[in-house]
Amino acid sequence: MALGCLVQAGRAALRARRGPGPTVGSLAFCTSPCPGPPARRSCAGPRTTSPSFGFLFDIDGVLLRGRLVIPAAKKAFQKLTDAKGRFHVPVAFVTNAGNCSRENKAEELSEALGFKVSPEWVILSHSPLRLFHEFHGKCMLVCGQGPVEENAKALGFQHVVTIENVRKAFPLLDMVDQSRRPKVLPPPTTDFPTIEGIILLGEPIRWETCLQLIIDILLSNGNPGAELSTVPYPHLPILACNMDLLWMAEAKMPRFGHGTFLVCLENIYKKMTGKDLKYEALIGKPSTVTYRYAEHVIKQQMESCGWTSPLRQLYAVGDNPMADIYGANLYNRYLQAQGEVSITAMAPESEAHLEVQRDHRSICSAESCQSILVCTGVYNPYGDMPVGPNENMLETVFHGHRDFHFDPSLVEASHVVHDVNDAVDLVFQKEDWKNE
Repeated sequence: MALGCLVQAGRAALRARRGPGPTVGSLAFCTSPCPGPPARRSCAGPRTTSPSFGFLFDIDGVLLRGRLVIPAAKKAFQKLTDAKGRFHVPVAFVTNAGNCSRENKAEELSEALGFKVSPEWVILSHSPLRLFHEFHGKCMLVCGQGPVEENAKALGFQHVVTIENVRKAFPLLDMVDQSRRPKVLPPPTTDFPTIEGIILLGEPIRWETCLQLIIDILLSNGNPGAELSTVPYPHLPILACNMDLLWMAEAKMPRFGHGTFLVCLENIYKKMTGKDLKYEALIGKPSTVTYRYAEHVIKQQMESCGWTSPLRQLYAVGDNPMADIYGANLYNRYLQAQGEVSITAMAPESEAHLEVQRDHRSICSAESCQSILVCTGVYNPYGDMPVGPNENMLETVFHGHRDFHFDPSLVEASHVVHDVNDAVDLVFQKEDWKNE
């Protein structure tokens, strides 16, 4: 039954526009766009034993609350690093944030935690897009906030169009804000490129503008401003990052995440066309692609530090049951199935990818991925109880994405602790690990 749920989750998570996608084992690690190993100075000095486990830390709600550092985070990293800020064990920061660059997020973490965080250790929701080579040469619309064009180009996309580019070229399409409506009828735009796909990096600023223009592009088959007699379907490919419905900042209550924007887009498209919006790929937690990518980063860090023990155990620490815990548990199922189950398409098939798939154990060496839930973010251990004796709250209020089938066991953490410091203590105890 567990494997059945896994197959369903994978197939639903990736209903590709042109049919079933390749398996999670089809990605080549590592090609040139992959993150390089961190500098050797990031590792603590030589020791008699090498770590055989690694940490995958979520950021918001685990280490930070908006711009505020959770005090337990500094205590935790005092145990994870030496006096020079070098790690005793491998660590990666896995966040669904995507409206920034790896460099900016690493700088933010460095300032907050008090030691140098290398960008190579930071995995944003869109980081695995650097492996989607099939789309790098296409004209792609990118939506989000922050340096979206720069982020897309850094991931390998060569021809990028932004929402603002579309709005300026076709001002008659953005009509909700009356102050931005053109006073004079503009001449028609004739030289705008045909858009061949859409990248949703994260929640944008003006939702009404973004929702309207994305729908326009889907209904015009990439030619905004055009009017087609029939709705094109299948529609243009969509790559969506970060499915979090909610996230935790300084406010007492969770805030809307990119998953909420996706809910709006999906329902508007369905209401207007009667058809389901489909995704070429859904990445970021809880997608298995992100955890596999994170394992690769951990292995590179171990190699660069000269830690020779094989990676045996991953510990994913998060605050969101529907993202961090669901994703870690889903990846654990994949590891237990030894790569024989199709989960989430990551990149097009190629000879190199197929070769890697045949040599799966050289890529995914971890035996398991344990999920650790902290109580300093989205998760509230004192939240609402089920409304009836036969109702499960997690089933009646499922915050996961539409395309991830709900399985109650996937949101049950391996361990629940108060904060990230307790999580580190727990892992060190389980691994019988003592800093030398």
